[in-house]
Amino acid sequence: MTRALTRKGAATRARIVAGAAAEIRERGVDEVRLEDVMAHTGTSKGQLFHYFPDGKEGLLLAVAQHEADQVLIDQEPMLSNLTSWPVWLAWRDRLIERYLAQGVKCPLNGLLGQTGRRAPGAQAIVTGLMWRWQKAITEGIRSMQSTGDIAPDVDADRAAAALLAGIQGGVLLLLSTGKIDHLEAVLDLTIDSLRAGAQTA
Repeated sequence: MTRALTRKGAATRARIVAGAAAEIRERGVDEVRLEDVMAHTGTSKGQLFHYFPDGKEGLLLAVAQHEADQVLIDQEPMLSNLTSWPVWLAWRDRLIERYLAQGVKCPLNGLLGQTGRRAPGAQAIVTGLMWRWQKAITEGIRSMQSTGDIAPDVDADRAAAALLAGIQGGVLLLLSTGKIDHLEAVLDLTIDSLRAGAQTA
């Protein structure tokens, strides 16, 4: 059972996770040692193991969750407010900017590779991220349907699932090729399709 943390304890744990994330982004997950995290965050070995009894494995999972949360944070305030086409297009531009800046190195991908994608903790992080992301897109589509900007016969859940699958495919191709074209294409074609369906309805 996870022990509840005090406000100070939660802040210390969050500082350790943020510091570890910064070290991993700079050096790569394979190069970072617990000693590096302790030096970066000004924490002792005792403190680190107090918050992460499983050592590096537990810390990596916490950093993976931090990076998963950051994926969605980076899309705000648009992702949770997809209520007009200008916002959708701004969200599209934010995604392109984010992944262009990230380039071929994905911190989350590297972290989950280290912890093992099939491990229950890693699976839960990926599943949670995708569920929250798809839910936000679904809500955006339904909001646009309520104003007549997307056709009412569009299955919002399936459309959001398809768009998210396309985004993930575009990101994977970016990691493989260094090119953003596929991500741009899937976003542009999907958004154009959603708009055109309402205009011809």
